[in-house]
Amino acid sequence: MKKVKKIKITDFAVFDAVDYLKTDKDMADYLNAVLDDGDPALFIAAIGDIAKAKGMMEISKKSGVTREALYRALKLGSQPRFETVAKVINALGLRLTVHS
Repeated sequence: MKKVKKIKITDFAVFDAVDYLKTDKDMADYLNAVLDDGDPALFIAAIGDIAKAKGMMEISKKSGVTREALYRALKLGSQPRFETVAKVINALGLRLTVHS
């Protein structure tokens, strides 16, 4: 019988979009790419990533939404109210537009 070599993985990299959101252009490009995908859950999670990159405490103060509520509302799979999303988008200094 052939002996199987066991591999132990102790260090591994986890992709986190926040690590790549350094500039306003990075954030806008990221949000546009997610919007192109058309998945509302990913859109909410992307707003959460951008809020984390800018600083949740700062976004909490600017939006009037508690930090804890932001984390709950902006995680993948959540379904926040549009009012909350609009407050966060405004606090992020972003603007949504519709083009035809």
